[in-house]
Amino acid sequence: MREWGFLTNHARALLCIANDPGIRLRDIAASLEITERAAFGIVSDLAESGYIVKERDGRRNRYRIEYQRTIREPTARERTVGEVLGLLAEAQHGRSEPRSPRRPSTKTASRAARRR
Repeated sequence: MREWGFLTNHARALLCIANDPGIRLRDIAASLEITERAAFGIVSDLAESGYIVKERDGRRNRYRIEYQRTIREPTARERTVGEVLGLLAEAQHGRSEPRSPRRPSTKTASRAARRR
């Protein structure tokens, strides 16, 4: 029997980002067992569709999930990104919500202030 997964790589990448908003593309790729180029394409798709917002943090990207955005799925009731991630996080970690975003370090906060 052929191996397959229930969630698409897009959903799995979104879950990776929910668990670590500062995750690197190479870490997403490793987690999903895909190439970095494929991970880049998936993250770009998520950003272009409005599910995440990429923000520069020094030389790296941080991602902000748009939790109120509805999922494009033909279901009886439209669900938001936050609702779906909450269900997945509960199943994965026994909690009802993804980890809250980490607070920027003092170093990161001062860099952000200089850029403004």
